[in-house]
Amino acid sequence: MSVTGAVLPGCAAVALLVFAARLAREPRRLGNAVWLGIALLCTGLWVLRAALHLEWLTPVLGGLLAAVGVLVAVVLPAALIGNGVRMVRREGRKLANLLSFVLGVGMLVLEGLFFVPLGRWGSALVATAAVLACYFGFLFVSLLGYSILYSRLRRRRGVEAIVILGCGLAGNRVSPLLAARLDRAIRLSSRETVPPLLVVSGGQGPGETVTEAAAMAEYLRERGIPADRIRREDRATTTEENLRFSAELLPSGVRPHRVLAVTSNYHVFRTAVECRRLGLPFDAAGAPTARYFLPSALLREFAALILHYRRTTIAACALITGTGLALAIFA
Repeated sequence: MSVTGAVLPGCAAVALLVFAARLAREPRRLGNAVWLGIALLCTGLWVLRAALHLEWLTPVLGGLLAAVGVLVAVVLPAALIGNGVRMVRREGRKLANLLSFVLGVGMLVLEGLFFVPLGRWGSALVATAAVLACYFGFLFVSLLGYSILYSRLRRRRGVEAIVILGCGLAGNRVSPLLAARLDRAIRLSSRETVPPLLVVSGGQGPGETVTEAAAMAEYLRERGIPADRIRREDRATTTEENLRFSAELLPSGVRPHRVLAVTSNYHVFRTAVECRRLGLPFDAAGAPTARYFLPSALLREFAALILHYRRTTIAACALITGTGLALAIFA
């Protein structure tokens, strides 16, 4: 194998080793997703490079790449737009519900600009925007893949307390999304030899007639959970407050590393990252979510994590934009 031929497998091996070491040390870090993404990208490029030397595989690879191009350029934007329309119809015209629609339209607009004569500077700006889109696309896919992996890591047994994060009510009753979280907590609780304490967390939001904690506690009691096993945290309005205020309610006998935070499956990794940021050794587990809700929910989680690491994001965007402008000036 030539020196250049060994670069990609070498990079893949190094990235995979770094990922494995970081995962063993602390699985609740966004950087783990990036290293996993780099390892998979280098491996994919290595396999593609090796396959190109096999003449009989060339037409097959060409067909696969063409299919992937159609999926990314046409099918994905159309699916996002369709999901955005469905979200608005079922969940209302909130900005958060428009994320998939806006992203789908944005992708089509960016693709269309490549076929418009925009001159030197216009073409440079479009190319820079495309590189930024690829950068964020890489981050999103890496985060999605790692989130799936993280959600399937083996959880500790012997849980002493379960914190259930609120997510809004329907009047004075729990919503289907919140009910799924509560049902997941009940199932996890039933696995333990010693039933854990259940902490329901959530304040009162606009349009709600009771606190989320009160409605959640009532839901648990209706399903046979004794009142003495339930504690209410009724002030929180954000994920950070859910975790921080709930930690303050835990009895002194509960070991923090034996606490599990239950949320929706799309929200698990950000909850884990938030736990780490707050210095809480909690694990996180997820409840199932309706499929139509997932695209917008995942985009919201991605945006929240990017904002959490905004300094790194700003630096990367500045580097890509600056490189694009420099190439336009000196090309």
